[in-house]
Amino acid sequence: MTLIESPLAEVHTSLGAKFSPFGGWAMPVQYAGILQEHKAVREAVGLFDVSHLGTFLIEGEAAADYLNTRVSNDLNKITPGHAQYTLLLDASGGVVDDMIVYLFAPDHVMVIPNASNADEVLSRLMDSSPDHLRWTNRHTADGIIAIQGPRSAEVMEAAFGHNSSVRGPDLSHGMGYMSFERADLVAESVSVSLTVCRTGYTGELGYELVVPAADMKTVWTWLMERGEAYGIQPCGLGARDTLRTEMGYPLHGQDLSLEISPVEARVGWAVGWKKDSFDGDEAVRTQRRHGVSRTLMGIRACGRGIPRAHMSVIDENGEKIGEVTSGTFSPTLNVGIGLAFLPPETQIGDKVTVEVRSRHEEFEVVKLPFVPSHVSN
Repeated sequence: MTLIESPLAEVHTSLGAKFSPFGGWAMPVQYAGILQEHKAVREAVGLFDVSHLGTFLIEGEAAADYLNTRVSNDLNKITPGHAQYTLLLDASGGVVDDMIVYLFAPDHVMVIPNASNADEVLSRLMDSSPDHLRWTNRHTADGIIAIQGPRSAEVMEAAFGHNSSVRGPDLSHGMGYMSFERADLVAESVSVSLTVCRTGYTGELGYELVVPAADMKTVWTWLMERGEAYGIQPCGLGARDTLRTEMGYPLHGQDLSLEISPVEARVGWAVGWKKDSFDGDEAVRTQRRHGVSRTLMGIRACGRGIPRAHMSVIDENGEKIGEVTSGTFSPTLNVGIGLAFLPPETQIGDKVTVEVRSRHEEFEVVKLPFVPSHVSN
């Protein structure tokens, strides 16, 4: 299978990136190293290429209303200029994908699903849709740059606030979490129209920029140059994974899947339970009423064990009672952490045992996130 390259592939190569397949794309996993890049995002600012994420538009009368009959969350809870995390479920209540919906207007919506599921999400949503709706797949026409970290606002101010012209409010300090704006960056030889979103997957203050693929190199270079004074570093998907795991954010294919429901994964907050209907609603409403046999919880190592996906959680008799779905070494906490399916009666503070290779390692069940969130700073 031929992997799709990011519009920034040459830039990443010049920066010494190590690449890996991800959702059908060749994406940078790391540059200087995962630990250094993770630290940059927690303490200063990091720049990610996340162009593997899908992007498509739905336009036409009542486009948002139609989408709201399909996805789990309630789009009526947000107003134009705001985004919402949501899920697309199948009839069994399993998660086809999790995504973010951007509401431009009642007749104009942008959806950003995961790379490996982008075509499936688009196909399912188009199925049975009203004939008048226009669907535009921009998966390779647009790219996405994420700028994340406590100093990201300062970099945005340097990039957009000085010697530049921006259509819209102050993009650095005036945007609330999960809001977005269309913007024009015009400075020196730079002239780019893009969408700036106050979103991210790291738990830090941050922004995601949806940029025409042809302008990706220009915007990346502009941000790197303006961010140099603030300690900006290019970051790969390796650091993105350790950062999201510290926040307890689920990853589709591991913590969410067609075999895992939002009730089991404890993301019921992304379900509009008061809505009349949505895909898979009957199945998840039944689970909510009657309970489930497993629930996703955070575990933190009591010793030196580092959990990995698919490792077994066992009881005192050596019987399997659960399974790790995501696990890593936490650079912030200097300890192994993970997400694991455990029996629903499990409580915060309980001790569990994980089979780490041939060893039995003790872990404590802890409240998520593992580290404080700063997304709304």
